[in-house]
Formats: sequence, structure tokens, C-alpha cells
Amino acid sequence: MARAKLDRIDRRILSDLQSNGRMTNVELAERAGISAPPCLRRVRALERAGIIKGYHAELSPEALGYSVSVFALVGLNSQAEADLKSFEDLIAKWDEVRECHMLAGEADFLLKIVAETWDDYQKFLTTRLTSAPNVSHVKSMMVFRTAKEVPGVPITTE
Repeated sequence: MARAKLDRIDRRILSDLQSNGRMTNVELAERAGISAPPCLRRVRALERAGIIKGYHAELSPEALGYSVSVFALVGLNSQAEADLKSFEDLIAKWDEVRECHMLAGEADFLLKIVAETWDDYQKFLTTRLTSAPNVSHVKSMMVFRTAKEVPGVPITTE
């Protein structure tokens, strides 16, 4: 995808929506220094261009019973495109897997997995992940504390 050409107002809109997706169009327009109708047109254009991909609520995993977060490095026996795609299709069906990134280097994928308990993660690991077709090894790293978690990307508004 080619880098989008954004002016100062577009960047301000993106920065504000990224930090608060529930901001009203009127408030967003005020912060961007334009009136509400052109602000809404800009937001819709940013959505159509695929720059704004969606809007989400940030949930507390702990409040919902998910006290365990694990990053898992997964190695596959084959890196043929069909095998990579097959693995991606499989893990897309597993709700516990919240993120999946294909890597270059020692492992083929980095997964972020949530579970209610350590025992639940171990069950997921042994009955699904390590027994999945083409998986050669998994290295689990349990998260003890998260010091920073910022969604999106840095946006300069100057």
C-alpha cells in the first residue's frame, strides 16, 4: 500500500480518533479547527481509503477473567506459502490467539495468547497449538507485567 498523503488536519483527526474513538464529530471538528460537515467528509474519506480500519472498545482482560497473557514463538516444519497460509487460517479460528505476526529469523510466528488460567494456557498449548499440523516447536513467554501498550502508530500533528 502506498503511503497516504495527509495534511495537518487529516493527521490531527487521525491522532484524536486513535486516542479516543468515541469522540463526537463536533468535538473532533473543533480540535481540528474545521466545521463539522467537512470533518465528517474527511473521516469518511479516511475510512474509504483504508487508513481508518475500524473502531474498538479497549477491554480489561483481567476484569473479564483473562489473567494470563502469553507470547508464543512458533516454528513450523515448512515455510512453503501454502503451509504458512494453512497455519494462519487455523489460528484465525482460535479466539485465544489475539495477535499473529509472521517473523523473519529463529521463529516463524509470534502469537499473543490470552487464557483465564495458566492451566487453561497449558491445555491450549498441548491440545491445539503444539499438535497443529506443521508445528515443529513452541516457545512460551508468560507476561508478568505490561509497562506500555499503545494501539496504532505515532502521528505527528505539526
